[in-house]
Amino acid sequence: MGADSRFFASAGPIALGALRAALGLASDGDDARVFGGVAPLHLAGRDDVAFMEGRKNLPALKVTKAGAVLVEEAFAEHVPEDCVALLVAAPQAGFIHIAGLFHPPVQPSPGIHPSAVIAPDAIIGSGCEIGAFVFIGPGAEIGAQCILAHHSSVGAGCKLGAHGRIHAHASLEYCIAGEGVVLHQGARIGNEGFGFITTAEGRHVTMPQLGRVIIGDGAEIGAGSCIDRGAGGDTVIGAGVRIDNLVQIGHNVTIGRGAVIVGQAGIAGSSSIGDYAVLAGQVGIAGHVSIGAKARVGAQAGVMNDVPAGTDVVGSPAWPAKETLRAFARLRRLAATKGNEKAG
Repeated sequence: MGADSRFFASAGPIALGALRAALGLASDGDDARVFGGVAPLHLAGRDDVAFMEGRKNLPALKVTKAGAVLVEEAFAEHVPEDCVALLVAAPQAGFIHIAGLFHPPVQPSPGIHPSAVIAPDAIIGSGCEIGAFVFIGPGAEIGAQCILAHHSSVGAGCKLGAHGRIHAHASLEYCIAGEGVVLHQGARIGNEGFGFITTAEGRHVTMPQLGRVIIGDGAEIGAGSCIDRGAGGDTVIGAGVRIDNLVQIGHNVTIGRGAVIVGQAGIAGSSSIGDYAVLAGQVGIAGHVSIGAKARVGAQAGVMNDVPAGTDVVGSPAWPAKETLRAFARLRRLAATKGNEKAG
């Protein structure tokens, strides 16, 4: 069962020969056979293309009803007789390419909906699609071929580079964003940071939040995520960063190129995340902490001290992964010993 055509327009059917060519494979006698779409191994039918990667998926491969499957040569013998084996070194990467043939990226339908509110001095690039009830503030600049979905907002003076996409109800404020930036539904960029002092009388007074958010080319921000603008200086999101849904990034945080931040993570103000670092789900990063390049922080870890480049840490407080696992093992042995002593 492929993608629902009500939601995902299809460029199919596509001939097997075209699929082989796209994968750099030699043609064969059945190149004229056509396929309608892509689907997972366990849901695919005769007209679908699937993929199999990793030994754990071998049982699903053996019984798949897919018409064709991208698979490593090592597993080719397990492909059912009536299924075409497309032998590739990296099946998942190949599948992404094939899926893009059947379901090409959405292209803008140029035009401005009559309900959109656009400041007279805003600059709108060529070929943009501006949806219903979109707001674009004074002095804002929208690059060519952008898509702004209904009820999205681009604040005064903001800049969005070419080929950007802002999904429904997402907003940009105090922000300079590069090309190909994507904001998913309800993302909030440029909020006032959580910075204040408490007076002797017990009153909270907000510190001025006078910085911006700078987003590099190709970054994607997940649904419901919030990125605070800098207090002094900028909050910086590097090129190619992927931020999952419901992530909080505080003021003056710097995130390096290609870093990955998974859902419900929180990064406190003035922390630094290195290039290609990975923060797993529900990670908490204390303020003014540095996470080195390519470091990995395990799910639900609480990081209160700097993490060197290339280091894996887990736990709360976060320790190097091997130390933490050894400590847990010793704790379990201690608990078992105490339990035996009581039983005796």
